[in-house]
Amino acid sequence: MLDLLPADASDLYPVGRLDYDAEGLLLLTNDGPLANRLLHPRYEIFRIYEVEVEGRVGSADLPRWRAGVMLEDGPAVPRAVRIVRAGGRTTWLALTFTEGRHREVKRYCRALGHSVVRLRRIAFGPLKLGSLPRGHWRSLTDGEVQRLKTLHGL
Repeated sequence: MLDLLPADASDLYPVGRLDYDAEGLLLLTNDGPLANRLLHPRYEIFRIYEVEVEGRVGSADLPRWRAGVMLEDGPAVPRAVRIVRAGGRTTWLALTFTEGRHREVKRYCRALGHSVVRLRRIAFGPLKLGSLPRGHWRSLTDGEVQRLKTLHGL
């Protein structure tokens, strides 16, 4: 992934990860303390994912989705769950988590009986993916950098 960046960006490293079959917002930085604040679970920096799952999830199912599940590495409890849209065979949900555990969103959905068809991270803390096309990147604005640095007193 880093080989897609310009040569002068070689001092950047990813904050978190996205699986090979996921897409969306991925932050790259050369600021180690900032990366630590964004990644460490105690700072509870939210990540919002839009996830398409197999099957129907209706409003009556949401309390069960919001209650969380026990995974093999501990509880997974989203901060928020909402239905984005429901189709015939799949449902799009917005899930907000504050940890970036290994494949947490996919494992969470599977534990609730729904396989993930598509996964896209649309926000990381105050940063939003917006309309940035797949495979493209952009530098953060000064305002975005400032908002990141004010998270939890950095």
